[in-house]
Amino acid sequence: MSLEHKNALTTQERASDNGANNPALVGEGLSIPQLRATFNGQVIAPGDDGYDKARTVFHGGFDRRPAVIIRAADATDVARVVTLARDTGMELAIRSGGHSAAGHSVSHGGITLDLSAMKALDIDVEGRTAWAEAGLTAGEYTTAAAEHGLATGFGDTGSVGIGGITLGGGIGYLVRKHGLTIDDLLAAELVTADGQLLRVDAESHPDLFWAIRGGGGNFGVVTRFQFRLHEVETVVGGMLILPATPDVVRSFLAEAEAAPEELSTILNVMVAPPMPFVPAEYHGKLIAMALMAYAGDADAGERALAPFRALATPIVDMVRPMRYPELYPPEEGEYHPIAAGRTMFLDALDQRGADVIFDYLNNSTAQMAVTQLRVLGGAMARVPADATAFAHRDRRIMAQVAAIYMNPEDAPQQEAWAEEFAAALRQDSTGAYVNFIGDEGEARVREAYPGPTWDRLTAIKRRYDPANLFRLNQNIPPANDGSAS
Repeated sequence: MSLEHKNALTTQERASDNGANNPALVGEGLSIPQLRATFNGQVIAPGDDGYDKARTVFHGGFDRRPAVIIRAADATDVARVVTLARDTGMELAIRSGGHSAAGHSVSHGGITLDLSAMKALDIDVEGRTAWAEAGLTAGEYTTAAAEHGLATGFGDTGSVGIGGITLGGGIGYLVRKHGLTIDDLLAAELVTADGQLLRVDAESHPDLFWAIRGGGGNFGVVTRFQFRLHEVETVVGGMLILPATPDVVRSFLAEAEAAPEELSTILNVMVAPPMPFVPAEYHGKLIAMALMAYAGDADAGERALAPFRALATPIVDMVRPMRYPELYPPEEGEYHPIAAGRTMFLDALDQRGADVIFDYLNNSTAQMAVTQLRVLGGAMARVPADATAFAHRDRRIMAQVAAIYMNPEDAPQQEAWAEEFAAALRQDSTGAYVNFIGDEGEARVREAYPGPTWDRLTAIKRRYDPANLFRLNQNIPPANDGSAS
């Protein structure tokens, strides 16, 4: 079969599926035996062993019960699930790693398409490329690529699925050196709303290829990605914890912006939890916990990191030469925190902004409150803003404020805190990173896709998904007519 339609439902198969083997609505629910006879993968229904685990996502606070969970084995399964959702009108959720902050990885009463069993990875070492199925996590991909001294930049958490992080952009430890994850995306295979499997790249369906590089899961279900790989044998990286003062935070950001592009940093201003490697006298006090990654020569890395160590006497210094996968923290296990968060871009952090951060963190009632600051620029900024659906190429700092708590009843209080904090810190009303947006409404989604980017995306959405089948996401609705809206 050609890649264009490989594993898609043909007209004959669809006709057959409308007969005796059709997974259809029977009475008030799906005929689970028919579904199990249809799919190559696992069909999980309410009452089955493993159903509760299969419907649980990373973030807590979501108690959604899908009518059925279909853990696809291959692209054929994916195409049939998409067709099933289209024909029945049932809500369709797509799950790769299950880290959607808005809970979009699981449906309530509909179909959840779980890609986590699709983990094939084909690495072309000489060609420096890899074809990766969408059920792989960032940690699994990174560990396998590191065996060859190669890497593609994803985020900062190993359990995140490569599907969601890639489609939203991908800002991680290599962002200044090699750009966003989508800047290393060479091609993809995805199932569109009509059940076809398309190969998209710069030459084939270039409009769709443009849209999936930052436009999220609005345009289809990606089954495989082709990524560029870079030589990353080792990095100089790890955790550096400094005393938290407004001056230290502002100076840290200035040093990060002035540093060589090989260095990417993530600074978390937060109350120190009782971690065993943090001296007890700092527990419960604000700290500046930095995650550092210098992708280059070790001696040059040590020189680049020296100014950060000189900002204040480090409380903890775990920065050292290491293999790239070691940057990822251990798996979270059964930890399912509830978070109230807001994301934005900043041009700089002035004294007023630093004071706002410390005021809100010191007055939080959450189990943990944090402000995360990532200096951008470098390779990410050299890509033209209209080259992909991620249009925030010129933004200098990405900020995230979050309250982490465990009791769902605390949601109103913590959401109000996060909203007020973000409003006080925000320097303008525009700009958001789609992968960090929670359930915040259409206006916030529009902020992720400013001006002509939104218009172009809605036109492409109309072309490939006019009925908005793929709507359980940070949704981009189809344009009202054949042109941009």
